Parts: sequence; C-alpha cells; structure tokens
Amino acid sequence: MGQQSWMLVRMATIFFVTNQTLALSDIFEEGKSDKEILDNLLKATRYDKRLLPPVRESLTVNVSVLLLSLASPDESSLKYEVEFLLQQQWYDPRLKYSNQSQYDYLNAIHHHSDIWIPDTYFIMHGDFKDPIIPMHFSLRIYRNGSVNYLMRRHLILSCQGSLNIFPFDDPTCTFSMESISYEMTAIKYVWKNDEDVLRKSPSLMTLNAYLINNSTLVCPIKSSWRGNYSCLMVELIFTRDRAFYFTTVFIPGIILVTSSFITFWLEWNAVPARVMIGVTTMLNFFTTSNGFRSTLPVVSNLTAMNVWDGVCMCFIYASLLEFVCVNYVGRKRPLHNIVYRPAENILTQVRKKEPPHPIRVAKTIDVIARITFPTAFAIFLIFFFYHYKSFTNITHED
Repeated sequence: MGQQSWMLVRMATIFFVTNQTLALSDIFEEGKSDKEILDNLLKATRYDKRLLPPVRESLTVNVSVLLLSLASPDESSLKYEVEFLLQQQWYDPRLKYSNQSQYDYLNAIHHHSDIWIPDTYFIMHGDFKDPIIPMHFSLRIYRNGSVNYLMRRHLILSCQGSLNIFPFDDPTCTFSMESISYEMTAIKYVWKNDEDVLRKSPSLMTLNAYLINNSTLVCPIKSSWRGNYSCLMVELIFTRDRAFYFTTVFIPGIILVTSSFITFWLEWNAVPARVMIGVTTMLNFFTTSNGFRSTLPVVSNLTAMNVWDGVCMCFIYASLLEFVCVNYVGRKRPLHNIVYRPAENILTQVRKKEPPHPIRVAKTIDVIARITFPTAFAIFLIFFFYHYKSFTNITHED
C-alpha cells in the first residue's frame, strides 16, 4: 500500500510540473538575466528542492571523473592522494526555460543551496583532505532542463598492496560513489558515455605516484555494503618507483655484502684490517636497513625485504666467521714441528704423507671462500629478483 501511494504522488507531481512548465514556457523574454530566470524557476510555489526530479522511471545520473593530480604515496600506511573533478549530469523537467532567452545555459552556482542535487558520497576510500567541503566549480542548467554539476574532490585513498612481495607489488586503490538516501529504484548512477577508464587532465601531475592502469565499473554486489543502492567504483593500480628502492636498498646492500668479501684476499693474519672490514660492513648494513625499515608498515608474515635483509646479513656474518676460523687454524701449532714453506704446494705435502701446515690450511680456506662466497651470493641475487619478478607477473594476470 505504501509503494502504491508513493507512485500516485509521483505521478501527480509529474502531471502538475508538466502543466506548470507549459504555462510558464514563454515568460522569459530576451533581456532577462540568468538570475531573474532562476528566481522564477525556483519559486517555492513551483519548485521544491526536497523532491526528486519528476521523471517516469528512476532518475539517471551520468558521472565522469577527470584526474588532476596524483600525490606521493605513504609507504608506512599504503595511502595515495588523488585530486579529481567529479562531473554529474541529470535531467530535471522543473528547470526547463523558454527558448526566447538568449542563454544556452544558466549559471546557477550561487543558487546551489536552492536546487535539488544528488546526495553523492564516497565509500571505501580513506579520508578527505581538508577542507572537507568540496570546492564547487560550476552548476549549469540547460534549456531542456538538464543539469551539469562539476566539483573538485581531494581524497586520501587507502590502498591494498601485497606486502609479502614489497617493493615489487603494485598497490590497488579503489573508491566508490553512491547515493546516501535514494535506493536504486529512485536514482541510478551510470558512467557517462560508458567510459571504462578515467579521463586525465593534460596537465596531470604525478609526484612519485606511477599510475599504470585504471578502470571505471559498477560496484560488484559482493563488495557493496548496501546492495539495493546504485554504486559506481573507480579502480586505480599504481606501481612503485623501483629505481628508488634499487638505489637506496638493493645496490647499497650488494656493495656492503661484496665489501665483506674483500677480507678473503687479505693475509690470514691481517687481524686489524679484516676485523675492521667485517665489523664496519655489518654495522653499516644494520644502519641502512633499520633506517629504511622504519618507514614501512609492520606485518606478521615474511616479506621480500625480510628475505633480503636476512640473507645479506648472513653473508656478512659468515665472512666474519670465516676470518675467525682462518685465524684460529693459522695460529695452531703444527704437528711434528713441520716447517711452513710458502712456495710449497699443499699437494706436495700430500704426496709426502705429511699433515699440511696450519698456515697452508688457513690460506686454502681463504682461496675456497674467494670462489664460494661470491658464487653463492650471485646465485641468491638471480633467484631473488627472478622469483619476485615472476610473482609480480602472476599477480597481474590474476
């Protein structure tokens, strides 16, 4: 019964407004200002902004978004700042005006509070950047009653990234728009001209925010918290500045690890030099790693950065242990008072069936380390970057 009563009231309103429009179709003569025309159109006796525009079916609101700027991301919270123009167009037969007027459209921005406007709000986005009140750019009313409303919005988007492969992931940011009070039977939001991607301003500014893909779509039912409301969604896919991470994390890490391998080419008994190199590289790696990690979000699962830091630290620490082992072996007393001869090959001693001199063993360990440590680290680098690059490609395909 309630639904039938609402339909009868709506039909009566349409009939009344149609008659009023015909009666007032020729009152606006040439020379009338847009303010005078709007004052007549918006008289309380013929226009009520609390009521939906009287159309036969649900009111269609055409929406389009023009990107203006993309700001630098906050790695610790996975948030991006996006500034854009939001354009909404709809038809209100109560606002038709005579063709005798010289205006193709009326500038109604100063009548903003007197005109019915869709109560569009944003969901699943993050925060508004101050000021919360949107900056209105234009509000135009055309002869046939169509309304074009343009405003600027500045959102701080909460994004979803795969932190297990950080910084090789591509964060996805979404925000949605729907009416706060009108269900789908009353208002339907559609993308203007069926646009499937966002329009970009020719002067689009990107500050360390690399947008690689975007799409405009209707909100899936499973992701909409109110399924009986018309909803539109924008999806933005960003990529991180890989060059930044290579220059601040990976390349310095490679330099520090390979620097720790220099000790293998020093004399086994060069204690001050080998200790200084080992300890210095370890402290420097701790400092750079902790300084960078302080800006990242804290997660419980294993991430690519955990793997990188752990393996690099193991190599640096292993090179320090190698020196300890070499120094310990080299200082042992030789069996049977064997004299160390620098020119003598270890194979010669084997033929003589004599145990090798400790110094000879220490030098042999250094020679083996010169080959095994760089080779093992090179294998790790190939596996690390290939693995996470492959993981990124699989994520894009999904």
